[in-house]
Amino acid sequence: MKLKFYNKNLLICGCDEAGRGSLAGPVFASAVILPKNFYHPLLDDSKKISEKKRNILRRVIEKEAIAWSVAKTSPKRIDKINILNASIEAMHKSIKKINHKINLLLIDGNQFKHFKKLNHKCVVKGDAKYMSIASASILAKTHRDDYMKKISDDFPFYNWKKNKGYPTMEHKLQIKKFGLSKYHRLTFKST
Repeated sequence: MKLKFYNKNLLICGCDEAGRGSLAGPVFASAVILPKNFYHPLLDDSKKISEKKRNILRRVIEKEAIAWSVAKTSPKRIDKINILNASIEAMHKSIKKINHKINLLLIDGNQFKHFKKLNHKCVVKGDAKYMSIASASILAKTHRDDYMKKISDDFPFYNWKKNKGYPTMEHKLQIKKFGLSKYHRLTFKST
């Protein structure tokens, strides 16, 4: 299915998160407002395209978007308020950074908490349907991947450069061998 605009007559801010299913690292969220003439043939849900294409798209989106931002919620905060609330909190932080008028928030997923007086619409699998959400998914994913690669230098044996903190067999075995790091989420089962 081809990605589309939700409504070209409104200033739509698409929002998505990355890292929700990870065992380690923060959850990242992004908010993006695209110009109504935006188009890029590679744009799709960040999970469906290669890292190389995501990085190309990141540069395009950051250059051409009317406004964009990225924010994160820490593993400690995730453990305190749970991953759903932490994901929504990261989205709220990213929306707060947008210094531009917004007519409607378009949220990937089926749950969200009101942000100020802005109207919002939740869209299940929205990152595969709407350009603004797909763009937010690209930024959240690429910024989070960069962060996980950076902190991987402190804990190379978990191989976060490759698995980005997700529960691969290798990552789970390394947790059994070395224990948890300060970046691991304690509320997630690692086995």
